[in-house]
Amino acid sequence: MSKLLLIIKREFIAKVRNKSFIVMTFLSPLLFVGIGVFVGYLSTMKAELKTIAIHDETGRFAKEFKSDEEYHYLDVSQLPISVLKDSIQSEHYEGLLLIPKILDNKQLEKKIEYVSNDSPGVLFIEDLEEVIAKKMTAENFNAVGLDTLKINSAKADVSIHLAKASGEESLKGLNEIKIAIGGAFGYLIMMFIVIYGNMVMRSVIEEKTSRIIEVIISSVKPFQLMMGKIIGTSLAGILQFLIWAILGLSAMFILSSVFGVQVGAAAGQAQELAQTAGKDMSKIALYLNELWNLPIGTILCSFIIYFIGGYFLYSSFYASIGAAVDNETDSQQFLLPIIMPLILGVYIGFFTVMNDPHGTIATTFSMIPLTSPIVMMMRIPFGVPWWQIVISMVLLFGTFFLVVWFASKIYRVGILMYGKRPTWKELVRWMKY
Repeated sequence: MSKLLLIIKREFIAKVRNKSFIVMTFLSPLLFVGIGVFVGYLSTMKAELKTIAIHDETGRFAKEFKSDEEYHYLDVSQLPISVLKDSIQSEHYEGLLLIPKILDNKQLEKKIEYVSNDSPGVLFIEDLEEVIAKKMTAENFNAVGLDTLKINSAKADVSIHLAKASGEESLKGLNEIKIAIGGAFGYLIMMFIVIYGNMVMRSVIEEKTSRIIEVIISSVKPFQLMMGKIIGTSLAGILQFLIWAILGLSAMFILSSVFGVQVGAAAGQAQELAQTAGKDMSKIALYLNELWNLPIGTILCSFIIYFIGGYFLYSSFYASIGAAVDNETDSQQFLLPIIMPLILGVYIGFFTVMNDPHGTIATTFSMIPLTSPIVMMMRIPFGVPWWQIVISMVLLFGTFFLVVWFASKIYRVGILMYGKRPTWKELVRWMKY
């Protein structure tokens, strides 16, 4: 045990003293803040006003187009088309909408043309089509004797009210909020596994290629060395996340103090705002109340457990790969099967859990150890029975110990293998030694 602790201490100190680790620990939050500020600045910038020329020979559609902050529609139906096309080439206009003089709407539908130097945006063309189609539809209704006012007034606008069986009011969009919370925790787990798993693999490869490993394993067992690297790197990663959290909370406190923003307003404050601001604030209060009723303690505790279990499980794979190869290039053939379950977990989480969090697919993959850290974290905000969480965790850590046992066999043999790129067949054979 003392040797394992020494290895853990050595790996931890080596990681936290690394210049790149120190720089990224304090620079990453600044980069995220900078990106956020830059995106916010870009969102406040007004786009350059684009002039769209409309040559409407029918005289029915030009007035239907309303100018906004991005597009200015100009009726130039009195000018020759040849002159207008020359203006497009000289970039006097952004584009030219040509509507020929065809009385039959059925024929006109396929004859309208948009001319421009550059390819227009898909949404912009859809907006043009929608304006013209709306006008044509109204004309078609009038042509067959239908009253468009009566048709519009007869249209039903159904809004289903959501409620719980207990009689409490429920809210639309709550599932999206829950999947966002679970997805954020699941994504953090995936990123931690990928980033720090690769750090474990690179550390093993560096020591192997420098032949330092031959000296180390003369004093400790390969299993102790592998576990020391995994635990030491994970502790460095946890320290980095704690520093990021402290910096983030400090930034929130500074912003709330400087700009007077009350972060994490209580339900009572939300209720007071609801009385003064009306229905909109009452909805916000309901959302805050629903978020407060989420299993926050279960989410945080499960995040820590799945965080540790998922990292240990995948780091065992990364360590065994690092021991089996001589450089990172050779490791690429083994990394794809490791990363695929993580990607699969993210896809299942976003495309299955949100629509059916308690369905067969979501429940099954939240039990499979390779995907459970991500999928189960996305399911927990929707309310998962405690026995499912317990079974999932037991399977995760049970698989971890099984994988460590097999990975240590690969590690023990591969750590002293040089000059040969191993195959999957050889890795299987090493596990039998």
